[in-house]
Amino acid sequence: MKASGLRSVLALGILAFPLFISVPIRAQVAGASLTGTITNESGAAVANARISVKNLATGQSAETQTDSAGLYTVPNLTPGEYELSVAAEGFTTNAAKVTVTSGAVQPMNLTLRAALSLGDLGFSPAQTQGNAQDQARLNKRSHMLKVHQRIGLIDTIPLVASVIAGAGAGGKSTSTSDRYLHLALGSVTGDLYFLSAYYAIRAPRIAGTQTRGPIRLHKALAWIHGPGMILTPILGAMAFDEKSKGERVHGIARAHGPVAIVTAAAYGAAILSASRVGEDSGFPCAYGAAILSVSFKW
Repeated sequence: MKASGLRSVLALGILAFPLFISVPIRAQVAGASLTGTITNESGAAVANARISVKNLATGQSAETQTDSAGLYTVPNLTPGEYELSVAAEGFTTNAAKVTVTSGAVQPMNLTLRAALSLGDLGFSPAQTQGNAQDQARLNKRSHMLKVHQRIGLIDTIPLVASVIAGAGAGGKSTSTSDRYLHLALGSVTGDLYFLSAYYAIRAPRIAGTQTRGPIRLHKALAWIHGPGMILTPILGAMAFDEKSKGERVHGIARAHGPVAIVTAAAYGAAILSASRVGEDSGFPCAYGAAILSVSFKW
């Protein structure tokens, strides 16, 4: 064989060599798998849930679905970081990140939450198929109630701080700075509370809508913390005036502490009841528990 022909054969061999070794290397690396069980909040298996597994480095994805027992398996995965996404009819989509190692069977279980439908909020099927005007009204109501919820959650911060500061604003303490701090926090709490209430009251009403479940409790508690938010600062002002004069708090002003406790407890319970319908962040529950756990007295 001529030298030029030999060089050509060698060049082709060098170029083809990576192709020959890539197959066994791939077969060796892509031997991992992802498996697990998909359940609902009560622990029951979710059948026919759509499983999507995406490699975050390469963007490649694989799909499968759960069997009747809620089990799934995604084989032949290369090691790396993956995003597992699970979707099923009647449930909200859930996603999580998982690291897959070479040759390993990586377990990954997920729980799906039931999707909140308009029917759950009391809307009839006819109302959910309304015209453009009804839809605009519903959108406005949804927006205003979201603002109401957010301001209400923010209001828990000065409310809890006011309750804590109240412990040093009365009793044997005669510190003027403590009383003014308590007064300032109480004022901020009241302002935010009534701003939140404005959005709830002014949200457009949907004819024929029925209030039920946690929302009914949420509204019922407003008849307690609403008047309480009015009485508490009035009684507090009376107590503040008496303490500023060096007098002992007496008369109806002594009810400031108990009224504040009942108001804070009802407000915390209202937040907890609303959190059962909204998103599950745990945020409302944490503040509600804080409100209920703090004592207050003049």
